[in-house]
Amino acid sequence: MSIRVKICGIRTSDALDAALDAGADLVGLVLFPKSPRNVSLDEAAALAARARDRGGAEVVTLLVDPDDALVDVVAQKIKPDLIQLHGHETPARVEAVRKMSGLRILKAVPVGDADDVAAAFDHLAPDGRAAEMLLFDAKPPADPGSLPGGNGLTFDWRILEAAKGRTPFALAGGLTPENVAAAVALTGAAIVDVSSGVESRPGEKDPECIRRFLTAAKAARP
Repeated sequence: MSIRVKICGIRTSDALDAALDAGADLVGLVLFPKSPRNVSLDEAAALAARARDRGGAEVVTLLVDPDDALVDVVAQKIKPDLIQLHGHETPARVEAVRKMSGLRILKAVPVGDADDVAAAFDHLAPDGRAAEMLLFDAKPPADPGSLPGGNGLTFDWRILEAAKGRTPFALAGGLTPENVAAAVALTGAAIVDVSSGVESRPGEKDPECIRRFLTAAKAARP
């Protein structure tokens, strides 16, 4: 089965169309004011509606430590297929967001070593009450002002060996058209997630880079 590709940080209809035209399986909308890829609720709702009208891709809304009010308005106004939690959410909070929203949850976990990978599975409740899937991402820089993701940083993919065969997972962190095939071959990820790796500058998607990323990812084999 072909790997699935998520193009994250979509801000404009042109970028959305470029991702959909290239065959993206998921498109990500960031609601995090500190990110150069942030969109407003109204913008996100319009982009999500456009994606639904065109069909072919699931809409993912990325939230960072959201409160209940934000979760509720995202579910009601944007109506995404999934919520991606990219903050310090505990397993209990992940479960609460899933119940509150009624949506599937993709939980991003920053990893730097095998212990981080092992601890991440606490977010996957045996009965499926919490996150549906984990997204392994590079740990952000130690700078307290750094973003939780989208930093263009990679990590040692070999630490994901313990996750192979245990559950399907998504991979993010410094992926580009040039390295995505190697990442898939080494990790066996079910989904690859790219943002900065297909941009001409922070927040500005490059249609040609998107096309090359999709081509390379879809041709990759674990």
